[in-house]
Amino acid sequence: MARAKRKKATKAKATKAKSKKKRPAKRMSVASRAKRRPQTFTVSHHREQDFDAGLRTYAKYRDLGIAPATGGMVQAHVIRMVPPYRPQEVATPHYHDVDFQMVYVLKGWYKTEFEGEGVHTFHAGSAWLQPPKIKHTVLGYSDDCELLEIVLPADFETVTLPG
Repeated sequence: MARAKRKKATKAKATKAKSKKKRPAKRMSVASRAKRRPQTFTVSHHREQDFDAGLRTYAKYRDLGIAPATGGMVQAHVIRMVPPYRPQEVATPHYHDVDFQMVYVLKGWYKTEFEGEGVHTFHAGSAWLQPPKIKHTVLGYSDDCELLEIVLPADFETVTLPG
């Protein structure tokens, strides 16, 4: 008889524990996400001639073709910093009006200061998430620095701040 009571008590605890479990947030189905923005297959192979002037004079950009493939949802490009680092040209406080921005260092190193986060030096293999509108200033980079940047939306504004 003691055995039966123990089983009942264990069963009751298990039932109670199950009912307290949080349900995961409802996720959007793959079909729903696909309807939101059609995407097309795209490929980008490395070619030196694809590096062009872009947002900044001290960097060359290689667009990876993601913006047209995602209907403007995402921008992805490789940024090749132009040596040498010149603080008077580069060290301008600014922020980007984005929903998402991630940067990954492909080669070299990159140093920047983020408002409220301090100074960080990133080396090849480092990555960071830059929250929307976080103020930052480029403090230096190696002569061979290359970054991969992924931004949402593809078309975004960079706001320069007084130094």
